[in-house]
Amino acid sequence: MPVVELSELPPQLEQGKTLAGLDLGTKTIGLAVSDRGLRLATPRPVVMRKKFTQDAEALLAAFARDTVGGVVIGLPVNMDGSEGPRAQSTRAFIRNFERLSDLPVAFWDERMSTVAAERVLIEMDVSRKKRAGRIDSAAAAFILQGALDRLKTLEE
Repeated sequence: MPVVELSELPPQLEQGKTLAGLDLGTKTIGLAVSDRGLRLATPRPVVMRKKFTQDAEALLAAFARDTVGGVVIGLPVNMDGSEGPRAQSTRAFIRNFERLSDLPVAFWDERMSTVAAERVLIEMDVSRKKRAGRIDSAAAAFILQGALDRLKTLEE
């Protein structure tokens, strides 16, 4: 999985492939997938974290089901723009994942994505209990949608 700039993802996608969005947490991995036109992000069920190998296998299986051709992963940057332990952990996850897949991956600043996703779920009147199970995939969809919107502005 070579790390590329966001603008380099679309030219590397094969015809009919989608983009996946990931929100890497300590207990779960939020997952979202775009449509083939790269316009809309849709949440998918979260991947419960176990060990790296099992997490990677679950992601690769999900990518195969959704014909994923590239990945956008949220990079948890601190509010001042610096990278702390969570960002380092995300980069380490991708370094390990690169050995298992040749899909291109781009990092996306995920500041406030979980907060925004939770706000949307609250506005939709989703109960606190149900929000807990959906928040990570909603955050992944928020991350991916932000990246898709940015890609559209780069086309103009």
